[in-house]
Amino acid sequence: MIGISTLLWSFTAILVLLDNVRAAPALSVRKRAIAFDFNGSKVRGVNLGGWFVLEPWITPSIFDEWSSSQSVVDEYTYTKTLGKAEASSRLQNHWNTWITQDDFNAIAKAGLNHVRIPIGYWALALLDGDPYVQGQLDVLDKAITWARGAGLKIMLDLHGAPGSQNGFDNSGKLGPVNWQQGDSVSQTLTALQNLANRYKGDTDVVTAIELLNEPLGPALDMGGVQDFYNRGDQVVKSASQDLAVVFHDAFQQDFSYWSGFGGGMTNLMLDTHQYQIFSPAEVGRSPQEHVSSACALGPKLASTNKWTVVGEWTGAQTDCAKWLNGLGKGARYDGTFPDSSWTGDCKGKYTGTVAGLSSEDKNNIRSYVEAQLDAYEQHTGWFFWTWKTESAPEWNMKDLIAGGLFPQPLNSRQHPGQCG
Repeated sequence: MIGISTLLWSFTAILVLLDNVRAAPALSVRKRAIAFDFNGSKVRGVNLGGWFVLEPWITPSIFDEWSSSQSVVDEYTYTKTLGKAEASSRLQNHWNTWITQDDFNAIAKAGLNHVRIPIGYWALALLDGDPYVQGQLDVLDKAITWARGAGLKIMLDLHGAPGSQNGFDNSGKLGPVNWQQGDSVSQTLTALQNLANRYKGDTDVVTAIELLNEPLGPALDMGGVQDFYNRGDQVVKSASQDLAVVFHDAFQQDFSYWSGFGGGMTNLMLDTHQYQIFSPAEVGRSPQEHVSSACALGPKLASTNKWTVVGEWTGAQTDCAKWLNGLGKGARYDGTFPDSSWTGDCKGKYTGTVAGLSSEDKNNIRSYVEAQLDAYEQHTGWFFWTWKTESAPEWNMKDLIAGGLFPQPLNSRQHPGQCG
């Protein structure tokens, strides 16, 4: 039989428990949000190019054995030629050594707050008959941890789509633009869904997913591109509302083209890539003309009605870097590219180091980098292309920083007031 003292003790305990429950914070009332303030802070980032999507000019040593035959020019032909076992062995080594935790720490130490990581569809949704190999995502998982430890945020970028969205070697497959043919769009959406679902629990680090890198608008049905962007937005947002959805401008030169796009969407970001080297007219510009062209972009970026980042840009004022225009191809700048004429000498810029650049080149690069920083921070921010290269000094941010050609701290200026 329970005594009266026991009943009184139990009653008192229940009252205390009820008070504790009333005092406890309510669950699930905090509204989650993107883990970076794209309105109040500037994106200052760098691309980790050549890591999970091969590009011959970033890592020419990977492609050197085919430099004469030119039978291997991209990741598709690389894996097809080697076969899955050998390609997997070589690429596993590359993935585990090209970028490491030390790189993430160095990027953070340089004052950056974001990295943009390109990934191919084949890492996420391999198709029957594809020669590509997988295993990238295990390393990407580590990168999430490295970024978290370094205090960096990540934009994940779908860099290659089935059929190739632009025909560039950096889409995985050099050649015709066959994206939008057959089931390629739905296959791309599947890859995006797999990407978003895998990292929906890591939105403390992953702030954004880019739906597709550089779809070549002039070669595509732009209505179909916009429809893909709409569907891609839904796919990403169905996985998490705590992600910005990024879409590339598809090389539409006037930013106002996209002003009316995205009605009703939230957390939408426009990505534009700004290079001044892929035409004879551009490589023919003087250093000051390069600076003026960069500065002119600032007000145009500021006028857009969406978050807008310059997701790729460079310190290069030439296209001299070895194989930048494709394996075995020369440069417009020195007239070795088809249908081009000589503008200047590629000495020290074809291959080399930042330390080996001429004093004139060093001064021009520093001035150009500063102008672009001033212009691109007139809106949401930027991602430099790329963190490191084997031998292309104008593009190697890590070495540009070490050589004093990329400002440290980022707001220091040797050429102040270039953009007015």
